[in-house]
Amino acid sequence: MITVDPALLNLQPGQRVLDLGCGEGRHAIHLSLSDEVEVFGFDLSEQDIRTAQERAAPFFDSEENAGHLLLGVGDALNLPFSADSFDVVICSEVLEHIEDYCGVLTEINRVLKPGGVFAATVPAFFPEWICWKLSDAYHEVEGGHIRIFREKQLRADIEKTGYRFFARHKAHALHAPYWWLKCLFWGRDENRVVTAYHRFLVWDLMDRPRLTRWLEAFLNPVLGKSIALYFVKPVESESGVEARLPGSAESDNLLAKNEEAA
Repeated sequence: MITVDPALLNLQPGQRVLDLGCGEGRHAIHLSLSDEVEVFGFDLSEQDIRTAQERAAPFFDSEENAGHLLLGVGDALNLPFSADSFDVVICSEVLEHIEDYCGVLTEINRVLKPGGVFAATVPAFFPEWICWKLSDAYHEVEGGHIRIFREKQLRADIEKTGYRFFARHKAHALHAPYWWLKCLFWGRDENRVVTAYHRFLVWDLMDRPRLTRWLEAFLNPVLGKSIALYFVKPVESESGVEARLPGSAESDNLLAKNEEAA
């Protein structure tokens, strides 16, 4: 289950992608399997990286991958990469955990090439606010969420570095009620309602029936558990600063539509 929409990343063969705060590798593994790109999965947790390696191994042992995957441990505030190293940076469900999230945004800006795409996802305000109201333990656990982002706040913080916003969407509406139930019965995961809803989500993930896909798409604008924002880093040219997604007329049209809506 991924949150970022690969279609909005405008991936091209041979590009380098950084999945910053990759966790157990859901985006990094997916993109390395589906696209001819070089993906770097990077996370502070050694345990999560080991899990990502274990999950990726069967695919790469059988050569099912289209691209390449490298995984490593490190600090998002001090990335071991040179400036302008990546064509795409993903930072999914990470910034809500970090005190100095603006410092992370600065590092992302440093390693992303001009013309590159940056995708950031965080928990959406309303579903997350309900979780906080239902359970203090949900957000007070070590390594948990330390803030609830408002979309306008996060978008403004990212645009301060010069990025150009071009798309947004919400995702995982069917997961919001599960987390509300988890918070309501915090510490009692064996609760029948919680376990029943979890079984439903596993079934939905594995079978992907048309009805639930339609239902989630219908509910996402209101109940989407995550909000995803997409930006392009401007390119400086002789005529000034341009913000263009490389090699995609369709993406240029998307930028134009967002300009009109702004």
